[in-house]
Amino acid sequence: MSPPDTATLLEDAADRIADISRADLQIMLRRAALRLRNAGAVSMEDDVEEALRDLAGELGMTRNDTIRFIVREWMEMNTYFPVHTLHEDGEVDGTA
Repeated sequence: MSPPDTATLLEDAADRIADISRADLQIMLRRAALRLRNAGAVSMEDDVEEALRDLAGELGMTRNDTIRFIVREWMEMNTYFPVHTLHEDGEVDGTA
């Protein structure tokens, strides 16, 4: 059986906050902070990193925001998100 993950440990601690020691809580919070800090790190090959850096500068976005933007655009273009259709006879209130 695998040990519980950080989120499970934090939820359990929140349920029994009066019973948990300060030291245990500090350890869990530091683990959570470390995971959050490292969660945004996606490593790419050097040529991809360079192209990503150039695009981020061109768009005026951070590297992570650029990655989010690219993934979202890709998902929309490949219909992983629901497509909203407009009916020809429907009302658009002056906008389309």
